[in-house]
Amino acid sequence: MIKLTRYKNNPVLNPNKKNAWESKAVFNPGVTMHDGKVYMLYRAIGEYDSYISRLGLAISKDGFNFKRTNKKPIIEPEKKYDKWACEDPRITRIGDNYYITYVALSQRIKKGGKPTYEIIHLLNSQTALLSTKDFISFKRHGIITPKNSDNRDVVIFPEKINGKFAIIHRPHRWCKNWFKNPLSKKIKIKMPVPRKDLPKRPATWISFSDDLKKWENHKLLIRSTHEEDEKTGAGAPPIKTDKGWILIYHHVKKNKKGGIIYTAKAALLDLKNPSKIISKIPYSILSPEKKYELKGDVDNVVFPAGTIVKNNTLFVYYGAADKKCCVATIKLKKILDELIYFLKLNQR
Repeated sequence: MIKLTRYKNNPVLNPNKKNAWESKAVFNPGVTMHDGKVYMLYRAIGEYDSYISRLGLAISKDGFNFKRTNKKPIIEPEKKYDKWACEDPRITRIGDNYYITYVALSQRIKKGGKPTYEIIHLLNSQTALLSTKDFISFKRHGIITPKNSDNRDVVIFPEKINGKFAIIHRPHRWCKNWFKNPLSKKIKIKMPVPRKDLPKRPATWISFSDDLKKWENHKLLIRSTHEEDEKTGAGAPPIKTDKGWILIYHHVKKNKKGGIIYTAKAALLDLKNPSKIISKIPYSILSPEKKYELKGDVDNVVFPAGTIVKNNTLFVYYGAADKKCCVATIKLKKILDELIYFLKLNQR
């Protein structure tokens, strides 16, 4: 078995009491390389009443020691579709452009620190798209996920596949369990496949587009298979290797006390047809173990959201307990060898 190795001085980013907007929590960081440095966009919380998320920027020369660049948020609620939150950024570079997906909430999600009644039933997460060349000026492209799909965890492939842009996403309502909700009769949703072919629980899908806005040819990629499973979702944008696309994703399951546990897993997708999984590591490569992962705003959470490859080492950046930003590493060859091992094992 392989495991990611946590950085000994984790967390790499903590809440900053000097800035009100990021004084309570900083977590779920998207990362990329830019000008030879690691750029991290992180989600920040400054209060618990309405729990509004904003995005901050920090930069590192070595991938471990980060320095904030601004006293103000880089991205914050501005449009009608994200007036209550900008959450969980993921970053993909294609050519000279950096594309950033983030969860946009048009509805208030908390009041007095507690979820509002309406949101428990009606929250419709959407994913919006930004682009930048320099992380100074940003262009907003609006919502890119299908209407009423309640869609998070959108990551963009770093190159076109067969002439098309490709994303992995997690439409929460594209599952059989959605139809147990009485509101499923009132909210119109265009399902990508017949109801009988939907997964039981929220799952991970892959889709394709000509313009990064209208997504088609939706295919189920990773489903939850065990009764204790809750859902799966993409972590970081896929990493291209000569053996396939490495996908780091999160897996959520129930624990014995009725809570949930977020862990990180890995899969290998076919290079030319990434809707085909050619191998999966059947266990978690990072699970909540440290105090900063076990206790926080949401306990028992390891949430991978960004990766870089530096000196043949894979850096996996993750949110710990919805409170802090952390990093863990592994040699790229080591994780790829493990994926190939299980590929060959399943071919026997």
